[in-house]
Amino acid sequence: MQTRRFARQYKKLHDKTALDVDAAVEMVRQNPETGERKKGDLGALHVFKFHSNNQLYLLGYTLEESVRLIYLEAVGPHENFYRDMKR
Repeated sequence: MQTRRFARQYKKLHDKTALDVDAAVEMVRQNPETGERKKGDLGALHVFKFHSNNQLYLLGYTLEESVRLIYLEAVGPHENFYRDMKR
């Protein structure tokens, strides 16, 4: 499942980057624990890091264990990613 924030960010990506995001989403789908769990304000957030076009991108997601859902929260370059997630 994806949030509105994720959908807006995904729509703005270049085709090559969108393919890399699709591959990252598939990796997370196969193993949801692969991402690093954050602490503090973003304690519920998991982040999976990957490279696209020689730039580090982050895929932020949360898990709903009881119903086995992965919520795709955000995707974007590392720059200002966490600041934007706190909004």
